[in-house]
Amino acid sequence: MSSRFGRMLALGASLLLLAGCATGAAPAAQPDSSDVRTGSVVVTVAAAADLKFALDDIAALAEKDDPSLKVQITYGSSGTFLQQIQNGAPFDIFLSADLTYPQQLVDAGLADEKDLFPYGVGRLVLWVPGGSDLDPGEGLRILVKPEVKRVSVANPEHAPYGKAAVAALQTAGLYDKVAPKLVLGENVAQAAEFVQSGNADAGIVAKSLVLSDPLRQEGTWAELPLDSYPRLDQGGVILGDASQAAGAHTLKDVMLSDSGSEILARYGFSFPGI
Repeated sequence: MSSRFGRMLALGASLLLLAGCATGAAPAAQPDSSDVRTGSVVVTVAAAADLKFALDDIAALAEKDDPSLKVQITYGSSGTFLQQIQNGAPFDIFLSADLTYPQQLVDAGLADEKDLFPYGVGRLVLWVPGGSDLDPGEGLRILVKPEVKRVSVANPEHAPYGKAAVAALQTAGLYDKVAPKLVLGENVAQAAEFVQSGNADAGIVAKSLVLSDPLRQEGTWAELPLDSYPRLDQGGVILGDASQAAGAHTLKDVMLSDSGSEILARYGFSFPGI
């Protein structure tokens, strides 16, 4: 399966990216921990791409509550961030699309168990571009139709939403038929961009993205059954060598506050058992 995914990833990487929405996790730059011009504390965040839009709103709320706080966010795939942090990328806080990757950092001694926290449960949707004759309400079986040439998902080798998408196809008994059509995004935001730009006829992507203002009117979607893929429990961790640990805790507290939870809920996240 890896070689097949590798070939499809090469195809996906050649397609046009939408700036600001399909942000990949490029090799981590050295983020500044303070802004010498303003005296602001700059909290550096590595965030899963499904949080794009939701986390932007939460960061704006945190900055409004504390004008001395500035939140610098890099969006990308959770697995890629895990590798970068293991290799010394200087982030203060990691917000993953699962709980496994943050736990791995705790297990490796790169973060403390007490600084590990869940923040929500994500959802998968089947999304088709505006103007398409496809009805996502019919479910994943529409993907085997001959007019469907390309189906975008996040790369399952390092993106939790991609793993969940593959699981949903397998549960439906459609994976073998749909696999040749798959186009892999580096992360779930890029997978959504492929649909928006017309480079995919359909995509299995994060509900949090299609509910955003930029994408809300760009297509139609239907949520996939929750029992068709492993639950997308999402969590974060404040890193042990965070240069701005206090600021990272502030961002965490805002994210987990009633106001932060309201923002996450607006983007389709739920909170069972959290």
